[in-house]
Amino acid sequence: MIRTQIQLTDDQARGVKRLAAERQVSMAEVIRESIDRTLAAPQWAASREERVRQAIAAAGRFRSGGGDGSAHHDRYLAEAYRR
Repeated sequence: MIRTQIQLTDDQARGVKRLAAERQVSMAEVIRESIDRTLAAPQWAASREERVRQAIAAAGRFRSGGGDGSAHHDRYLAEAYRR
């Protein structure tokens, strides 16, 4: 393991300390796990250019069948959450 030093804001330090206490682990463990999750996230797998290309390729490929989705999206979302 490599020892390193970081600076946290007051809020970040409080949050990390709280999580560490709740989980009964060290602050270092909370930070290492956070880094692991960030590095494993899909957005790190593809370059920004690739993600933009994928987003552009997906645009317009899906249809809901309704023509009023943009006008009534809040209602549709509320209905979906009720299910």
